[in-house]
Parts: sequence; C-alpha cells; structure tokens
Amino acid sequence: MLFRLMPVAACLRLPRVFAIALAAFILAALPAQGAALGLVLAIDVSESVSTERYLLQHEGIARAFETPQLVDAVTATAGGIEALVLEWSDPDKIAMTVSWTRIANPAGAAAFASLVRHTERTSFGLTAIGSALLAAGAAFDHMPEPAAHRTIDLSGDGMANFGVSPAIARDRLVASGITVNGLAILSEEPWLEDYYRHNVIGGPAAFVLVAQDYGSFAEAMLRKLVQEVAAASEVPAIGFARHG
Repeated sequence: MLFRLMPVAACLRLPRVFAIALAAFILAALPAQGAALGLVLAIDVSESVSTERYLLQHEGIARAFETPQLVDAVTATAGGIEALVLEWSDPDKIAMTVSWTRIANPAGAAAFASLVRHTERTSFGLTAIGSALLAAGAAFDHMPEPAAHRTIDLSGDGMANFGVSPAIARDRLVASGITVNGLAILSEEPWLEDYYRHNVIGGPAAFVLVAQDYGSFAEAMLRKLVQEVAAASEVPAIGFARHG
C-alpha cells in the first residue's frame, strides 16, 4: 500500500508548509522515549460523505485536539501519543493525509490540529472497511518509535460493501495486539452501531461510540479520543481478547 501526503487546499487559512514547520520544531524538543499510544484515525471518505461532511469530520478532529479535556489527558500520559490520519474508501483509494505526529504537550496538540485542517480530500469511492483496517494496521510498522499501545480509531457512516471482510481484518489485527475502536455515524444506517460492534471493533477494552449525524460528530470524537488516551494511561499493554 502506498501512502502519500496530499496537496494543500487553496482555501485553507495558513499555508501547509507553516503547519509542517511548526510541527517539526515541536517534535525536535520531545524526548526519544516511545509514546504511550500509537493512534491511527481512519476517516471515511466514501461516496456517502459529501464535501460538507468531509469538512465536519476533519474540523471535529482538529477541535478535539484543541480542547483542554483531551490535551490534559494526552499530557498526563508517559511520552504522549503518536497520531496519524488515514482516509479510506475503495481498497486502492486509501491514503495517509497526516503522517505520524508526536503529541505530548499543548503546542504539539495545536500543531496536529493545524495539520488535520490542512488536508485535502483524497477520493470518493465504495466502503472498504476491512481494507482500511489492514492499511491502518500496516501504518504501525512505520512509527518513529514503538508505542506501548496501538489503537485504530475507525469512523464511518455505512457497512462494508467492498474489499476484505471487516471481521477477518479485525481478527488479524487483534491477534497482533492492536485494538480497533469504532465511531458509527448513524445518518445513513441507524443500525450501524450493532454492525460495528460485531464486525469492526476488537481488542483489549475495545468500544464503539455513535454520532447521530455529522453535526454531532465532533462531540462524539472528543469523547472517543479522551477515552482512548485514558485507556492507554491505565491499561497494561497485554492480552488480545476481543471485546464488544
């Protein structure tokens, strides 16, 4: 799977190069120890996701990393977190839009939020959840330093209709020690929470949260991220039992 950074959208507030330079400056001052949590944020960009919905997802993630509740949770960890953003639809339309970024202090969180806002949509396509999970799992092989915990945070508004079975992909990841959590957006399929619970999530303390629609995505994402960071601070990195 080839990962690539996307070009900058002309309408964004600051040039992407400034956001990258700020992130590099902050990362240079961080300790060499591994992060408490490696987190892949896997974002649905399939055909059901309009431009407005795309922007709501990314703004929700950015705002979460500017919220004191999440920033405090991150800074309370040993070594902070490493986060990466992956956009997914078809199996051949999966792309990394924000590479591994260390977040260990408020400045690091703000830099990551800026990078998220400076992404451009990579594709439209079908809903290949299983393929997205496998690509997210492969991203952990390219972390700068191994993390104590590895979590995939997959959000979407529909069931898989293409690619690898989500349950097969999930089981493979769980067997390797990766936790998969889900954020089910119910605007298209009201039963999606149950689908995620049985086919997507797995691993130690795995869980699924719901957003009733894209308007409530930001609130749900904040709750989800706080819970994931807190779990990395409190739960030993052992055991591969599936939950949910």
